[in-house]
Amino acid sequence: MLYYLFEWLEKFDWSGAGVFRYISFRALAAVFISLMISIVFGGKIIDYLRRMQVGETVRDLGLKGQIEKQGTPTMGGIIIIMSILIPCLLLAKLDNIYIILMIIATVWMGIIGFLDDYIKVFKKDKEGLQGKFKILGQIGLGLLVGLVMFMSNEVVVRVSPDFAETQGYEVVEFKPVVSKNQLDTTLMANVKTTLTNVPFMVGNNFDYADLLPFSNSQRAGWVIFILLTIFIVTAVSNAANLTDGIDGLAAGTSAIIGATLGIFAYVSSNNIFSEYLGILYLPGSEELVIFIACFLGGCIGFLWHNSFPARVFMGDTGSLTIGGIIAALAIVLRKELLIPIFCGIFLVENLSVMIQVSYFKYTRKKYGEGRRIFKMSPLHHHYQKLGMHESKIVTRFWIVGILLAVLAIITLKIR
Repeated sequence: MLYYLFEWLEKFDWSGAGVFRYISFRALAAVFISLMISIVFGGKIIDYLRRMQVGETVRDLGLKGQIEKQGTPTMGGIIIIMSILIPCLLLAKLDNIYIILMIIATVWMGIIGFLDDYIKVFKKDKEGLQGKFKILGQIGLGLLVGLVMFMSNEVVVRVSPDFAETQGYEVVEFKPVVSKNQLDTTLMANVKTTLTNVPFMVGNNFDYADLLPFSNSQRAGWVIFILLTIFIVTAVSNAANLTDGIDGLAAGTSAIIGATLGIFAYVSSNNIFSEYLGILYLPGSEELVIFIACFLGGCIGFLWHNSFPARVFMGDTGSLTIGGIIAALAIVLRKELLIPIFCGIFLVENLSVMIQVSYFKYTRKKYGEGRRIFKMSPLHHHYQKLGMHESKIVTRFWIVGILLAVLAIITLKIR
């Protein structure tokens, strides 16, 4: 909203109004406002949750320090959601399709997570929202993201007209682009496509339509893309939920992932950087830098309260929302195939549960009793069982997360 106010003031030559046109200024302002909201108002929300006796019910799993967490306020994900939405509404262009989609994704997953926590806390049902309804909500968001990318003419990739004609892409419009030396103009095409970025491929790109054996398969390629989108949203949101097991782990890991996605958004929305790096140029996606700045500030600000010993837990309100946001951002930025790298912590946590459960069932069927690979899953509990303090576990997971983020960024130069 402030963007439009300053845009109007700029028409009257109001001094300083033009600064709002700069992504860098609005992004830094978004981080600042988001941090202030999460730190200052977050404390008031925690006090309110404590008065309402919205406390965590802890199952005794034999973990050191676990019982002390009994009664700690949960549903703190409200702080993250508020810290994302308020500065985003203030500073972003609200008519941008990417911003609209991310606001919907945030609210969508926030509602699902809130219902889950509400049933656990107020209805005293430890199972919370039934799994099938969670999955339906995640499938719904994945379907929405995929369909918007398929149907909206504002979600495009800019390529050369010759390449668009050769590949049979649907051209939305032709755009004259000024060269870097400002001496000549090149005509480029904004196209609807299932192209995505992936290292080690020719041109650093991969088209889902290439998976189909028949010619003229662009439309059918979207079916594959939408199905993959549904899978990614479901998988990443559930993985983020599993990662939220000890103080500061999910919020800190998500902040690192958010910073990585922010770099991806910035270079993908800049014609010069995208051309230099050989990645897809996504017109209009620069506004995602603002949204990601809000997300980053919300996660870091939440750590103020959630670091050991935590004063509040994010609950499913936060973890499902964080996972859904990360998945949707990766998909719209055409970096979804890099998720196993920069979301490596989420992936390992998820895999540890799958491996543990599968091996337990297999050995119970074969030997008559279930056996375990890990002392406990998800993986962070395995290290707790080994006697490692949770602060050390979290710090080391963050370090690994940073290494994976750097690796993901390095892939931008791999061709």
